Amino acid sequence: MDLRLSEEQKMVQQTIRKFVETELIPLENEVLRNERAGKPGISKEKLRELQLKAKEFGFWGINTPTEYGGADLGQMMMAIVAMEVAKTFVPFKFGGSADNILYYGNEEQKKKYLIPTINGDKISCFAMTEPDAGSDTRNLKTTAVKDGNEWVINGEKTFITGGNDADFTMVIAVTDKELHAKTGRDGVTCFIVDRDMGWKSEYIDTMGEWGPASLIFDNVRVPEENILGEINGGYNLGLEWIGFARWLVGARGVGAAERLLQMAIDYSKERKTFGKPISERQAIQWPIADSAVEIEAAKWLVLNAAYTLDQGEDNRHQAAMAKLYGANMAGRVVDRVMQIHGGMGYTRELPIERWYRELRLYRIYDGTDEIQRLIISRNLLKGNVKLGQIGSRKKEEVHV
Repeated sequence: MDLRLSEEQKMVQQTIRKFVETELIPLENEVLRNERAGKPGISKEKLRELQLKAKEFGFWGINTPTEYGGADLGQMMMAIVAMEVAKTFVPFKFGGSADNILYYGNEEQKKKYLIPTINGDKISCFAMTEPDAGSDTRNLKTTAVKDGNEWVINGEKTFITGGNDADFTMVIAVTDKELHAKTGRDGVTCFIVDRDMGWKSEYIDTMGEWGPASLIFDNVRVPEENILGEINGGYNLGLEWIGFARWLVGARGVGAAERLLQMAIDYSKERKTFGKPISERQAIQWPIADSAVEIEAAKWLVLNAAYTLDQGEDNRHQAAMAKLYGANMAGRVVDRVMQIHGGMGYTRELPIERWYRELRLYRIYDGTDEIQRLIISRNLLKGNVKLGQIGSRKKEEVHV
């Protein structure tokens, strides 16, 4: 078992790190000013400019198959990249990619939605969460009723990332109420729905800079050919979308925590009390040490989840652990870093308070702490995963 990055992985890591340091971190003050003025951190035009610069570095469609012009670097590299990019709060994501479930589309859907999304000509979002149905999919209320060769969708989705900017959404709706009532999983279908088909979005104001949306469907008519995957097969698509996102939350937590801890280390060497740098005080040394240990632990949980996926194994149990620990670790680290900075950490002169608000979200979205604990404990109690087991089990044996 090799626990070291390969030379290629190290090269990619260093290249991404250089891009973040030279292109993204210098924009942080501008992003803070924009956000505090109620504007987006960076404009769509600036994001596109940055994505094209990243393309010059060789990063375009990091996990996009080569047949679609991507680099297809794999999940381990995705984790490494996510950790590096998370060292800044500048809202950036690499171009040339699309939601993983869009690849399940037929050839016509790929031509109309997948390829334009990869090229940056269209923006997508995924809509499953509802006001009364987050992780509890039994309470899904959004319905799709067949009417001739169309489906009529009614309902509301909430906390949808990218919903305010999306040109189309992949929405989960109940298509067989009886079947859905029996299992809470079956009887739902995924539809690709263009904005101009009639759905509307409303901005949700949050304590952080994440601006999710509510999507309103009022008799929105969708043609039969816009079903993604199979009728009543939407639940598995939803799980695949969520499962891919969860362990990346842990990766982003690692990156943010590393940047914050470095800020605390640097500050502790500069700040003096009673004639000595506070770095010489045990009260400062211990939280720095604890943070370093926890970051390292979270990092290996994330890399294990990514490695498992690269091996073609089901990684949902590992992803739940990576998200649970990584999200909580990041929250503990930012709290310690604010404490080390004292009153200055609480001011808006430093970005610590901004990170404090953002990292609190990590324990909520893409499955709360409580849901991750439920997943982990259920797998262990039912014997689907054994303590000390290396590797994963078959997908159908692992609960989500």
